[in-house]
Amino acid sequence: MFDASALNIRNRKVEGLFRILFMLMTGLLILPVAIILAVLAWKGGSVVNMTFLFTNPTEGMTSGGIFPALIGTVWLVSVALLFSVPLGVAAAIYLSEYARDNWFTRIINLAIINLAGVPSIVHALFGVGAFVLFFRFGTSILAASLTLGIMTLPVVIVSTRESLQAVPMAFREACWNMGATKWQTIWKIVLPNSISGILTGIILEVSRTAGETAPVMFTGAAFFLPQLPQSIFDQTMAMSLHLFVIATQVPGVPENLPYGVAFVLIAMVLTMNSLSIAFRVYLRGRKKW
Repeated sequence: MFDASALNIRNRKVEGLFRILFMLMTGLLILPVAIILAVLAWKGGSVVNMTFLFTNPTEGMTSGGIFPALIGTVWLVSVALLFSVPLGVAAAIYLSEYARDNWFTRIINLAIINLAGVPSIVHALFGVGAFVLFFRFGTSILAASLTLGIMTLPVVIVSTRESLQAVPMAFREACWNMGATKWQTIWKIVLPNSISGILTGIILEVSRTAGETAPVMFTGAAFFLPQLPQSIFDQTMAMSLHLFVIATQVPGVPENLPYGVAFVLIAMVLTMNSLSIAFRVYLRGRKKW
């Protein structure tokens, strides 16, 4: 005779085992991040103060602060976002809303996937050839930011396209039945309802852009430049390159100084990401579906 209670008990045990398994897997993913943050805070937190954040490096970068590198990183990330986000969103709108499924669009999608897998050093060499030499921008914030923008463009395109396709087709059909054009439907309905997904791509772009070293090393970042940039055609220091330099190239650097720079870099990325995530949560809360 079939025993329903015994089957229910066994199912609950199996469910409990899988719950524990998934919890352990999640813990294994979070644990390295927690350890890294703890080590950085423990070894580098002692040097992080207002003087460290708002003064220039001194004594051959073995002491002093990181203010030029901090401002330079903000410059690089901001200009890269201004370039890649409009272009990436426009490309995603075309691929999602206008393009037909044919050989041409399939080639474009394949190119986007391949571009996402290109190593950063290859993007750096491309940036030197295209922006530094061909367009004659020189080693500048503009050349470095455009290189970073090209490198992170696939992330923006893919995340935007997925969020656009997640908007129900019934929304579009309702607008078309009311006499709206395709662009009016995209601008008034589709984009507002996909903004949270677009922000996801921007969050990923900020994280990668702020931490890249090779592209900015060859195209716009300086080894040591105590003055702040005045325009996008100037060179600048960058947090990622500054960390690499003081950790590997400068003798006599105090042990806790590189950890302090790394701690500030991680904190800056987490702060920008947190603001973007908070804005995304707010927009998702306003959705009606």
